Amino acid sequence: MDLFLQQSANALALGGTYALLALGLAVVFSIMGLINFAHGELMTIAGYALMYCGLAGLPFVLSVPVAIAASMVAAVLMERIAFRPVRNGSGATMLITSFAVAMILQVLFQNLISPRSQVVQIPGFLSESVVIGGLVIGVNKIVAIVATVIMLLFLDRFMNHQKTGIAMRAAAEDFAVARLMGIRANTVIAGAFALSGLLAGVAAVLWVSQRGSVDPLMGFTPVLKAFIAAILGGLGSLRGAVAGGFALGFIEVYLAAFLPPELQEFRDPIGLGIVVMVLLFRPNGLIPSSVLKAVKV
Repeated sequence: MDLFLQQSANALALGGTYALLALGLAVVFSIMGLINFAHGELMTIAGYALMYCGLAGLPFVLSVPVAIAASMVAAVLMERIAFRPVRNGSGATMLITSFAVAMILQVLFQNLISPRSQVVQIPGFLSESVVIGGLVIGVNKIVAIVATVIMLLFLDRFMNHQKTGIAMRAAAEDFAVARLMGIRANTVIAGAFALSGLLAGVAAVLWVSQRGSVDPLMGFTPVLKAFIAAILGGLGSLRGAVAGGFALGFIEVYLAAFLPPELQEFRDPIGLGIVVMVLLFRPNGLIPSSVLKAVKV
């Protein structure tokens, strides 16, 4: 029982990171219909910002907001420079653009910084563990869970009570009608990218806090998992992104903990198989977007 609770805490921490990344993807997709595969590079930018802040001697508590701000600024610039000129193009055009942006940034990271993994200075207390009711839980896991809860509460309040958030929800429902009602497209889309940058920055801090390093491809794997989580939860659905992120986190951690040793090498295919089985019964995801509820598969 203790092992089960221990792994559940680990799953909450991992699933929370996936949920934040999946939310960032879902926010942009719900408004623009774009899967931004350069989202992972926003994580990497935040990671490098943490690294340089540490090298400059800035305290970690100040480095975190700087890293998150760097991710948000990069997201807004990405939208303005790369995506706005092709906004009226086809979905394939925007998808290829996102791949191009991701590859360009990866090459810049490799050539301007380093192709190798770089150490990030992390406070010692994040590597410690605490005992809660007989369970030994890493402080970084607790921080990840608490940060995820805070971010989800903030996002819920922002989307339901703030003018910009309400405008984003309206645009997600019907962008054309929202524009006719006076909502400015540039403002809403830039806000969506800034929000995705905020979520990517927070996820990057949590990810780096557990790894202690950053490299040019750091964001690739977690964002790929977040994409799977977004589909599992319901692409374009914000609540679905959260549900899919946590579901994928639990699947991965439980398989790593309880799968027999002789099957551990097949852990990833088995996990993807479970996701496919869920989608067979819920083709539009666990919590489908309202736009997709009427779609028959």
